[in-house]
Amino acid sequence: MAYLRKKSMEFLKTFDVPAKNPSEDAQRRWREAVGTLVKNRRRRFRMVPDLDKRCQAETQRRNIQEKLRVALYVQKAALQFIDAARRTEHPLPELARQCGFSISAEELASLVRGKDSKSLRLQKGVDGLARKVNVSLADGIKSDDVGLRTEVYGANQYAEKPPRTFWMFLWDACQDMTLMLLAFCAVVSVAIGVATEGFPGGMYDGVGIMLTIFLVVAITAASDYKQSLQFRDLDREKKKIEIQVTRDGFRQKVYIYDIVVGDIVHLSIGDQVPADGLFVDGYSFVVDESSLSGESEPVHVSKTNRFLLGGTKVQDGSARMLVTAVGMRTEWGNLMETLSQGGEDETPLQVKLNGVATIIGKIGLAFAVLTFTVLMARFLYGKAGSPGGLLEWGMEDALSVLNFFAVAVTIIVVAVPEGLPLAVTLSLAFAMKKLMQERALVRHLSACETMGSASCICTDKTGTLTTNHMVVEKVWAAGGATTVSTAKGFEELTSSALSEGFAKLLLEGVFQCSGSEVVRGKDGTTTVMGTPTETAILEFGLGVEKHTCIEHAASAKLRVEPFNSVKKTMGVVVASPNAGGRPRAFLKGASEVVLRKCSNVVVDRHGSIVSLTEKNYGKQVAGAIDTFACEALRTLCLAYQDVGGEGELPADGYTLIAVFGIKDPLRPGVREAVATCHAAGINVRMVTGDNISTAKAIARECGILTEEGVAIEGPDFRQMSPDQMREIIPKIQVMARSLPQDKHTLVTNLRGMFNEVVAVTGDGTNDAPALHEADIGLAMGIAGTEVAKENADVIIMDDNFSTIINVAKWGRSVYINIQKFVQFQLTVNVVALMVNFVSAAFTGSAPLTIVQLLWVNLIMDSLGALALATEPPSDAMMRRPPVGRGDNFITKVMWRNIIGQSIYQLLVLGILLFRGESLVQMNNNDDLLNTFVFNTFVFCQVFNEVNSREMEKINVFSGMFSSWVFSAVVAATVGFQVILVELLGTFAGTVHLSSWLWLMSVLIGSFSLVVGAVIKCIPISSSDASSDRHDGYQPIPTGPSAV
Repeated sequence: MAYLRKKSMEFLKTFDVPAKNPSEDAQRRWREAVGTLVKNRRRRFRMVPDLDKRCQAETQRRNIQEKLRVALYVQKAALQFIDAARRTEHPLPELARQCGFSISAEELASLVRGKDSKSLRLQKGVDGLARKVNVSLADGIKSDDVGLRTEVYGANQYAEKPPRTFWMFLWDACQDMTLMLLAFCAVVSVAIGVATEGFPGGMYDGVGIMLTIFLVVAITAASDYKQSLQFRDLDREKKKIEIQVTRDGFRQKVYIYDIVVGDIVHLSIGDQVPADGLFVDGYSFVVDESSLSGESEPVHVSKTNRFLLGGTKVQDGSARMLVTAVGMRTEWGNLMETLSQGGEDETPLQVKLNGVATIIGKIGLAFAVLTFTVLMARFLYGKAGSPGGLLEWGMEDALSVLNFFAVAVTIIVVAVPEGLPLAVTLSLAFAMKKLMQERALVRHLSACETMGSASCICTDKTGTLTTNHMVVEKVWAAGGATTVSTAKGFEELTSSALSEGFAKLLLEGVFQCSGSEVVRGKDGTTTVMGTPTETAILEFGLGVEKHTCIEHAASAKLRVEPFNSVKKTMGVVVASPNAGGRPRAFLKGASEVVLRKCSNVVVDRHGSIVSLTEKNYGKQVAGAIDTFACEALRTLCLAYQDVGGEGELPADGYTLIAVFGIKDPLRPGVREAVATCHAAGINVRMVTGDNISTAKAIARECGILTEEGVAIEGPDFRQMSPDQMREIIPKIQVMARSLPQDKHTLVTNLRGMFNEVVAVTGDGTNDAPALHEADIGLAMGIAGTEVAKENADVIIMDDNFSTIINVAKWGRSVYINIQKFVQFQLTVNVVALMVNFVSAAFTGSAPLTIVQLLWVNLIMDSLGALALATEPPSDAMMRRPPVGRGDNFITKVMWRNIIGQSIYQLLVLGILLFRGESLVQMNNNDDLLNTFVFNTFVFCQVFNEVNSREMEKINVFSGMFSSWVFSAVVAATVGFQVILVELLGTFAGTVHLSSWLWLMSVLIGSFSLVVGAVIKCIPISSSDASSDRHDGYQPIPTGPSAV
């Protein structure tokens, strides 16, 4: 026994694959280990990527990238020696002419795709092309023209494979080799039966098998089709990307698929370029074209290089773009076709259960061969003693042998648990659909599964723990701090602290040094388009304008350095009207960073400037920053400096204008969510770019920072040696003023040094490496950039920390539900195999007919998976530690339950088989006995299904009726069992049972609930207890509360 266990464990190691980015070798290894013992390869591996197709798609993708790379090199080498006479002519379609357009879709597409500067000059630049596509660069297209432009220039959609229909799933379900063999046996049985017994009596057995096969195939196909619809809906949600455009003179958001040629698109850091187009205007604009060309070198886009390709990512800066080609007329469209090939990577649980199914299938095959051998041996022995011996064979003999073969094939049907890996897909599909309703979009199947094992969450502060609805609470300006969140405080600031000159300076800095924009809607209302931090400061500026009646002066921007998470500042140089048109630089950002670059400060309402070293002004400002931070306010500084020359941003020497204290309240329910994490054995760490005092105040408020925890700053952390990191990382609860690489280092060490399963939140472009490195990357749906979302496994649509807890809860639910289903199915497997084999060995016939075995297979496979794999999570799941890496999936608790229930069922069914006639007084009626055994066996499985809802708790009925799917499946199973026994006896090989026998079947079956309660009181060994107790259940209750 120990040898078999050792061999099976070695075999199952072949089925260990990482949850993220598994190697092709690991994927091929487990496929080869499955071998040929698969009843239906098309269905079992439907959710598993076709590696050969994936290789072909990868080759095609590389070819497209190589073509683009060559085109780029040709352009750079100035080898486009094609004169105008030899250029390809693109005639203007009549429809385009009638609609008022002067250029064809093909010509527009080829111009950008080939980065053809000469053609762009011939078209008189961007302005000329804008006139030809009938669009104003300032006001954008008219919304009424969207349909017309789609008809002329095409839609921004890519060619996709048509969705699979129900009939395709039905065809897949019919590819089961064992069902084909049974169908063949059924046809032969009908032919022989009609020849020997006449019509219609001789056809009942064969027709019964055919009808049952049809039922199995139909239910299987319906279940698979429903799953495909769920995945299709989720896939549609994944592709919803919002883009900012200008239409009808107003800035607004539209989905990427609604972009049309002529749209003016606004792009900023982290955005995906939605289509091919031309740069109109912008600042410091850099794109990453590696997704298209494979080249990692960033491309600077400006008025000298205006070409933008769809599918590339904005790395820095901001810009406006004129769309020139959409959909399949872009190279990204062609590339998207290849990216959809091959399917998504299989999940670790799917692979693991394929291994379990393979081992059980081999055991089942051995039992099937053994059963067939025993039946044939007994048949031949009996025939040898009959008149004529082995030399005379009739039609009835052939029918008997055919029936033996069919029984053996049916045992394989029951024994090979094809439903195990497919139950994972069913459970994941159900969980993903529910999570979508709870505002979490799962991009990768494995993430939902892995999240259940998460032992650590590294979370951002802003927008995740806090509401992200920011307002300026306090301002330090003109030498003093003022609370501006109240009307009285705001009035005090604007009336006593601001002179006209200082107000103009402040407003110029607020409105010019900003990456956001104040826009007026169609209804005349003023709104701010941008990040919450920028929005808060601009709304403060609008309030100052309203109270002082001083408007900020418009000025031309000479240079812009957008904010990013590395510099933690934003800088701008403008031709300032307040400085006589001379260049003036403004700097805004993290208070410590900006303050280090300041030499002077404005100290009164008249704008008097003094050195920070005089009269301890430096200490006053630092004290104000620290006071704001300790009140959990986010602090930003604004400074300026008059510059000369070419208007470069100076490195230092600025004059401090103001310090802003921005309030971002804690989200409702966050403190409770963090407490839930701690109870579930999940450590929560805050990783933020904010001031350490602000971070600590927020962390204490939401329960993350405890007395034993450590708060550290990013610069201190990154200077530590590996040994120092090993010592301090377990204690870190807050990391402030961190850079994205600090988050990446923390995640890498948590996974490498401490073997933690780490979930990480991120919203910025620079968070992509940490999201990719983590076991589960969680991107923010509202604040997150497209780059962050693309590298994430789950998108938190509402940016709420409580939603992350829901993902963890559903992840645990998936794992536990599959454990329940495996426990249930293995019990049915063991009992069905043993009952048929023992009966064949001792009586020469199988007690369960082919139709009955197929019905049992349907109960334990499709219906069992539907009932147990779709149960919703309970709060008890979040009061247990997570499952650790390498823990056994089939735990000792499960083995205890499987063995205990199997022994009970085998004892009961064995007694009924060999002593049932005398015990129940059936008067040698074999058909009645076999029907009673079959009925009792089914009810044992029905109540064992109820038992499997809880692996350790005695009360198995808790929450049962809240899962309508479970209740419906159990009711349907019982209902069809009655129909099968009482109404379809001719086809199913059953006879009418009296009320007494029905009651006996139900009572014997229900006694398994009592057996289950007794079994759960058997303690498990402490060596594996920690592993087994990771299933989310409460300890076994004792005393009166045990039920």
